[in-house]
Amino acid sequence: MLEDVTAVVTGASQGIGREIAITMADHGANVVLAARSDGIYETEDEIESRATLAVEVDVTDEDSVVDGIEAAVDEFGGIDCLVNNAGIAGPTAPIEEVTLEEWRETMSVNVDGMFLMTKYAAPHLRESDRGSVINLSSISGKRPLRNRTPYTASKMAVIGLTRTLAVEFGDDDVTVNAICPGATKGPRIDSVIEEQADSLDVSFEEAKAQLFTDEAALGKLVDASDIADAASFLASENARSITAQDLNVDGGTVWY
Repeated sequence: MLEDVTAVVTGASQGIGREIAITMADHGANVVLAARSDGIYETEDEIESRATLAVEVDVTDEDSVVDGIEAAVDEFGGIDCLVNNAGIAGPTAPIEEVTLEEWRETMSVNVDGMFLMTKYAAPHLRESDRGSVINLSSISGKRPLRNRTPYTASKMAVIGLTRTLAVEFGDDDVTVNAICPGATKGPRIDSVIEEQADSLDVSFEEAKAQLFTDEAALGKLVDASDIADAASFLASENARSITAQDLNVDGGTVWY
């Protein structure tokens, strides 16, 4: 499905990013693993089917981004797909208790990072005959999530960025879409649930049900593999007429 495609995946050191990288490699892609954590080398060790390149990139640092893009192009000759997955959860607190530093850090990673990666990958994506950008937003960018203003605002910004880039890149037949995951199984969502449970003064299971699973039509958390499959589809030839969309992969939690 992704033979001869070179995909750059940010935040590939763990979680959803690692799963996307492994799945795309399984589908035949050359994968550039980009993250500021050395976990990218563990991801690289898990991929045996195709060529990989692990590059330590801080998406908030312009020079680091430029170096990472150049390394990808030097290794594989171009970039066909950019998966902007790097992100942080930000603080869990009422807005009065959120510091400006926390707000700026969340926006820097979740929004500025996508801007920088896309800016410097753009010339290579435009040159590809099957260019695609896949931005990881969240259903929290579409609905309220108590005490998470920096995160939800950043994820709504990703949807606006996606739609505008789709228009900008359209003349060069580059597709741009967002995936909006629901609560996804793993340590990160466990940490979020624990913080919400503390702020609401309820148990872990009560917070999980109230905020996530009770609202989902399927009544469960999402598997990272489901998100990885969606990303691989959006990068494939089968999705060449799909652009400017924000696809919910959330078990039926948000219906718009």
